[in-house]
Amino acid sequence: MIVGVPAETAPGERRVALVPDAVKALCGGGFQVVVQAGAGQAAGFDDAAYTAAGARVGDRAAACSADIVVKVQPPRERPGGHEVEELRAGSVLIGFLRPLDEPALAARLARHGVTSFAMELVPRITRAQAMDALSSMSNLAGYRAVLIAATALPKIFPMMVTAAGTIQPARAFVIGAGVAGLQAIATARRLGAIVEAYDTRPAVREQVESLGARFVELDLEVKDAQDAGGYARAQTEEFYARQRAELGKRLAQSDLVVTTALVPGQRAPILIDEAAVRGMRSGSVIVDLAAEQGGNCALCDPEREVVVHGVRIIPGRNLPSDVATHASQLYARNLVTLLKHLAPKGELALDLQDEITRGTLLTAEGAIANDRVKALVQGA
Repeated sequence: MIVGVPAETAPGERRVALVPDAVKALCGGGFQVVVQAGAGQAAGFDDAAYTAAGARVGDRAAACSADIVVKVQPPRERPGGHEVEELRAGSVLIGFLRPLDEPALAARLARHGVTSFAMELVPRITRAQAMDALSSMSNLAGYRAVLIAATALPKIFPMMVTAAGTIQPARAFVIGAGVAGLQAIATARRLGAIVEAYDTRPAVREQVESLGARFVELDLEVKDAQDAGGYARAQTEEFYARQRAELGKRLAQSDLVVTTALVPGQRAPILIDEAAVRGMRSGSVIVDLAAEQGGNCALCDPEREVVVHGVRIIPGRNLPSDVATHASQLYARNLVTLLKHLAPKGELALDLQDEITRGTLLTAEGAIANDRVKALVQGA
């Protein structure tokens, strides 16, 4: 089977779905690969490297007409038409497809006769860890969020003892201790900050403390805080109102705040209101990693940085693209592992009894295969 790698067209996206090492692995496993000319350039991989790895470098039409097309970003509307129309009916698409946030795309793919697999739907089970692209990218987002904050904050992170006196370390507060949050904690600690973290799931306390941070407990009763996949569950608005009031007291003592709370398919919960921002010290920084889904801070503008009450609020959108080389390498490894699972001998062999195949499948045979997404489309 031929695997096609088109260049990403989303504004600001520098990643590429496959890197040369991944191409070499696929070619050795019975696949052929065609890469759009220049597709890896922004990530640091030139066409010559792909050719040396065994790929054929061609135009966009060649990459999009392959048996299996792999992408980072979902197909999107462009001046010449929608990218889904570039795909061949009967082909397979694998990538981030935002199934719970943009279910209309799944409907379009089904109408076009494309079999698709959404990387967001890879089940969180031990067998699928090497395919978990969400975790790979969240790791990098948490790392980048802290570096962005370190640049924006008018303080240094570590304690420094000098002849002119002692500089106290910055205080960081991370809201949400999932993959992104834990990496933000680790990065802030490596830079020397005093770090606190909060999560509705008491089960993550040990992970937070193992990284040298203090786990903050709020006087709130939490029921069913974690779903079967390990994600935080959405709570009631009454709970969030009480949570905002309690978090505001912590924010007033923090120089840097990183928010990471997301619920798939829903607007991100508001965890920081204007009163809390007003209570923060001037010059403090909030990096909101939930900006793409509205933001955890009520004052976050998903498109640009704003300064409100002296606090810099930075939307953390698509931060893995900032480190495109390593982000592409990690994503490509996730993709190759999934591809070899779906086509172990270079030929697609879908076993719908398999939890990974069944869970990741979004569209097939002209229909939406995922029940949650199907319900969203029917409801719309």
